Parts: sequence; structure tokens; C-alpha cells
Amino acid sequence: MENTDYAGFVHRVLKAHGRRVAEGDIEGLTGLVELAEQLDAAITTAITGLRNAGYSWTDIAQRLGITKQAAHQKWGTTTRNREGA
Repeated sequence: MENTDYAGFVHRVLKAHGRRVAEGDIEGLTGLVELAEQLDAAITTAITGLRNAGYSWTDIAQRLGITKQAAHQKWGTTTRNREGA
């Protein structure tokens, strides 16, 4: 499966899960929050890998539609810790 197809599938599943919780599945709320935490961890892993591969904060920030300062502020300490610096 192509990466864009996979990302689209995950996007649809997350939206559906959110709708299910919104329709009264209060027990699903905990799982939805856990997914958000896992997504945050996956983003940090991705950004750490991109930085280790030589991508700049500018490269990353442009894809996210934020400033390089904002990207560095959000993930700089986390990626530095994982890089051992």
C-alpha cells in the first residue's frame, strides 16, 4: 500500500472513531486519547528520524506550515534527547 493511501486510511479510521465516541460511546474516549498520545509519539519519532537523516528545521517546518522556531521549540528538546546530544 502506498504511503498516501495508508495515511488516508488512518485518517478515515480516526475520524470514524471520533464520531463513534461523539455518538455516545463514552468508554471509547479513553482509547481515543491514548491514540492521540501514540500519534504524538509517532510524530516525534518521525521528526527525530528526519533530523538524523539531515533534514533541517526549516524543511520540517515548511511541511507543517509553521516557523522553524516553532518546530524547534516543540520537538527540539525531544529530538535532542533521543539523539543523545
